[in-house]
Amino acid sequence: MVAIVDYDAGNIKSVEKALQYIGEHPVITRDVKEIKKADHVIVPGVGAFEDAMEKMNRYELAKVLQDVAASGTPIMGICLGLQLFFERSDESEHDVKGLSLLPGEIVRFPEKEGYKIPHMGWNSLKINPNSKLLKGIPEDVYVYFVHSYYLKAKHIEDVAATTDYIVPVHAAVEHDNIFATQFHPEKSGDVGLEILKNFVSI
Repeated sequence: MVAIVDYDAGNIKSVEKALQYIGEHPVITRDVKEIKKADHVIVPGVGAFEDAMEKMNRYELAKVLQDVAASGTPIMGICLGLQLFFERSDESEHDVKGLSLLPGEIVRFPEKEGYKIPHMGWNSLKINPNSKLLKGIPEDVYVYFVHSYYLKAKHIEDVAATTDYIVPVHAAVEHDNIFATQFHPEKSGDVGLEILKNFVSI
């Protein structure tokens, strides 16, 4: 069973529909027992880092997700979910801590003439050939992004894919059972569905 973590963030239904399309029967939940017994856990989301972490803590989900990651259960963050997996974000005015599942920080795109922030649209990926999440996905494939902040992972070996928008962007990460994408697989057509299939088969 795939648990989709419900912490009042946007875009959860799109992820549910994508998983149903590939034959899964996901459960949208914030119930601790449901999340802990799941075979795979997905943390989707669109929204603000500080608000999301406040809700994670209010619903007592932060500790649950840290326990899931420590247990070896495959866990995946999407967009805001990726950002929450890391230690901190420039978006948080009060230096709120993230889930700290992986070392790194979320920083705001610098202003550059000719580029819009948020970064919104299709960008191509450079893929780490050892990636399990992106296994079988062709190099330079296009996926869909919507974000104003981007990941700087501390360890380059955790980076599964990169893209370029104003600066080099760590677009996907994986470390043991922890996976995350800054882009939206559920909005990236057949390629995105293949990525979700890869995740649920891990």
